[in-house]
Amino acid sequence: MTLKIDVFTKDLDLTDKIHDYVTKKVSRLQRFLNEIGDCRVDLAYAKTARNAADRFIAQITIRGKGFILRSEERADGIFAAIDATVDKMTRQIERFKGKHWDHRTDSDTAIAAEPIEEAAEETAPLIVRRKSFTLTPMDEAEALEQLQLLGHEDFFVFFNANTNKINVLYKRRDGTYGLIDPIVG
Repeated sequence: MTLKIDVFTKDLDLTDKIHDYVTKKVSRLQRFLNEIGDCRVDLAYAKTARNAADRFIAQITIRGKGFILRSEERADGIFAAIDATVDKMTRQIERFKGKHWDHRTDSDTAIAAEPIEEAAEETAPLIVRRKSFTLTPMDEAEALEQLQLLGHEDFFVFFNANTNKINVLYKRRDGTYGLIDPIVG
């Protein structure tokens, strides 16, 4: 089965050469993790980057049953950014498989919820983007692992299998983690 790869660009022309390069490089990820259901590649050019070596941005997001993995890298060329992102994703897949495939008996108990992007701060609050995602029950230890695997270490929303409630795991300033357990009043 071939991997379906969606490529999106921002402030960058998607040439056939770039598209073919992305397809060739990213399709190799399926050798490491054949449970990938959906793959999205975002390419961008940020002309306002402080460092000229960080102007090209490549981000890969892969989804499968019970997981979401994301990697992002910046470089001075689009091909270098793609290569660095694929390498980073390969390491994340190896780490993910090492933690989950060896010890898991039921893959339905794992989930990686994609964190909601925060609204842009302006004078008047404005919701500029909404995201939705599927929640699968997990315990607090799995939620902590997923928070670290996603690379979004600010917060993580998950369905707590022990309490049957939606919780938010967040990183505190001192490096420890906190858990928000809301109560409907």
